[in-house]
Amino acid sequence: MPCSLTRRLQLRTVSKTSPITEATPLSLCAREPQVPADRLVAEMVPPPRFDTVRFDTYVPDPNQPSQTEAVKVLSEFASGLGGAHAASAGKRRWFAKKPPAPTGPRGIYLDGGYGVGKTHLLASLWHATPAAPEHKAFGTFVELTNLVGALGFQKTVQTLGGHRLLCIDEFELDDPGDTVLVSTLLGKLVDAGVALAATSNTLPGKLGEGRFAAADFLREIQGLSAHFRPLRIDGEDYRHRGLPEAPPPYSDEQVAKAAYATEGASLDGFPQLLEHLARVHPSRYGALTDGLRAVCLTDVEPVPDQSTALRLVVLADRLYDREVPVLASGLPFDRLFSDEMLNGGYRKKYFRAISRLTALARDAKGLVEQ
Repeated sequence: MPCSLTRRLQLRTVSKTSPITEATPLSLCAREPQVPADRLVAEMVPPPRFDTVRFDTYVPDPNQPSQTEAVKVLSEFASGLGGAHAASAGKRRWFAKKPPAPTGPRGIYLDGGYGVGKTHLLASLWHATPAAPEHKAFGTFVELTNLVGALGFQKTVQTLGGHRLLCIDEFELDDPGDTVLVSTLLGKLVDAGVALAATSNTLPGKLGEGRFAAADFLREIQGLSAHFRPLRIDGEDYRHRGLPEAPPPYSDEQVAKAAYATEGASLDGFPQLLEHLARVHPSRYGALTDGLRAVCLTDVEPVPDQSTALRLVVLADRLYDREVPVLASGLPFDRLFSDEMLNGGYRKKYFRAISRLTALARDAKGLVEQ
């Protein structure tokens, strides 16, 4: 169903109970953002949700001593990243003497399940590193591969080679081609003296063997493994720790009414949004959500196939990063993915999406109550 027809049906639904006096909601389906390469570089910073996180705002679970240890190790790692490298490496001439190789691991891999606060710790490391923002970078694996695609390999090495730190969240181990590409890139950056920190997902077929992926990560990056120190972080998904159950889905009428009453909200049919995501490159999903204060979706239904599901995972990550509430009708978010998907190689991604969308659904509860 085209988005315009969906909008007319939603408008008719709301008008049954009250005249529409509010501004017309936005539509994600109507957005086709174009993102220049320089924006991709400038936006390699912790997402808005993690603007204010620091090591002292991370609350370790008292039953998980590895969380307290992680804060200590990462704080020391950040303190050791001082020096003049970031200010001078980018200006070094090709005939200049290569600086001596740093001693000890120049990378840390945060090894833990979803929801234990790895991204919080990774962002805290970025904030704590003594360097100007333009000399350190933070992004997901997907954002890094998109940067290579936009700039080219050599230009990416040149751009990031003068940095003091590169943080990579959710390093993808399920795409061999991209893994080799990024591993090669990281090898060049390590040679230039850039420190690395990463989290990752797990490999397809390995998810039944436990929640941790250090062995898989170190094997897949092969020659880089000696540069990384695995730092294990045990714990449960904090998004559900002591929190109430996610609110049940609302009616189409409630969702549409809230969208019209909320400035900066979008309103789309879920099936139509999934179709639209196929026409927008995932590197632009962040721009797709620019300026949104809430996302309202009607007719949520199971995701039909794996390609669509993986696109939805990326959108869920971008919405969660930006703390955009999601109000929905239809099926609850824990029924988005089939049993086959939840038991397959991308299981961890799907559970992360469910966890994050559930958190955003809690945040959206006030939109109906206002």
